[in-house]
Amino acid sequence: MILAIGLAAIVLIAVNAVFFTSLHLRDATSDLVDAATPVDSAVTFLKRDLQCCVTPTNGTSKILSGGFRVGDNITSAGISDPVAIEMFTATGALSDRQPWGDIQRVTYELKNSATPSAPGKDLYRSVVRNLLPVSTPAVDDQLMLSGVASVKFSGYDGAQWQSAWDTTAAMAVNTNLPMAVRVEIQLAGNPNAQPVVIVVPIDSVTRTNAVLASSSSTGN
Repeated sequence: MILAIGLAAIVLIAVNAVFFTSLHLRDATSDLVDAATPVDSAVTFLKRDLQCCVTPTNGTSKILSGGFRVGDNITSAGISDPVAIEMFTATGALSDRQPWGDIQRVTYELKNSATPSAPGKDLYRSVVRNLLPVSTPAVDDQLMLSGVASVKFSGYDGAQWQSAWDTTAAMAVNTNLPMAVRVEIQLAGNPNAQPVVIVVPIDSVTRTNAVLASSSSTGN
């Protein structure tokens, strides 16, 4: 009896150790998944918006399909905070109840967190569906990610990465979409952590935005 009780105690101790180790591993895995889920969701939205960018239109009126702006302290109509990127993208959901097309204006910007003690800022995705508003456009703010120290966009022109890109400027150097866009998201709380970096190729690139003038030849 004493030997049987001793063996049973040893087995229970081993089972108890395995059980609590499994619980600890489950909690650690759950924390990792919970931390990665918002980042994965934000990256998914970013990739989809960038992949569906529409090319800028010719001329000075860039309302329904242009332009594309990346840089620091960019102001966008209806948004009080500076935005890191402003683009027109065909990611709008079509609905019988809303008179909007699939092209919408999307911006990404950092805003102060609603929780003062929280580290970093909040990354928002702001959407404007009505591209022909009578007054200030209605903006739908969507919280993408909290605890962000910085977010940076840069465009690739085929030779190098440029931190500023503006197809709407009067004397714009870049009149077309970049060949690719790089996004760097630095999370707050750990300054030594590597930033989240994604590179999205842009397929909707035309050779030029200039209007080709056709000339008729005579004498042939």
